[in-house]
Amino acid sequence: MSTAAIIAIVVGAILLLVLFVVGTRMARQRRLEGRRQKAVGLRQQAQHGERTAEDARAAADEEAARAQRVRAEADEKEAEARRHEIAAQERTGEAEGKTVVAREHHDRAREVDPDVSDSGEDEALDLNDGTDSASRPM
Repeated sequence: MSTAAIIAIVVGAILLLVLFVVGTRMARQRRLEGRRQKAVGLRQQAQHGERTAEDARAAADEEAARAQRVRAEADEKEAEARRHEIAAQERTGEAEGKTVVAREHHDRAREVDPDVSDSGEDEALDLNDGTDSASRPM
């Protein structure tokens, strides 16, 4: 072989080696760039997931606050209903007391009035009907 042929083979081998190294680096760079792009996509997905989770957390907090307000309103209405029940019971007791006093007065009037029968049936009927025996014709 001639020297020129050996130099051509060495230069060719060096060129092939350089092309191989450059090709390998370019392939590596493409792989790294692909991985970087994939990482960017994953980060964006993670950020979107974080925003979605934060929105869900905020909605849950709002719903819990709404439930607490509704519970407080219900408790307030229950307390108000109890107050009304107690007031109604007190008024019922007062009415019963006044009825007893009214009957006692009727009994006393019947004892005193010579024109009324002592049985008290008319007055009892009047009390049940809501009329007065004095207004009824005799």
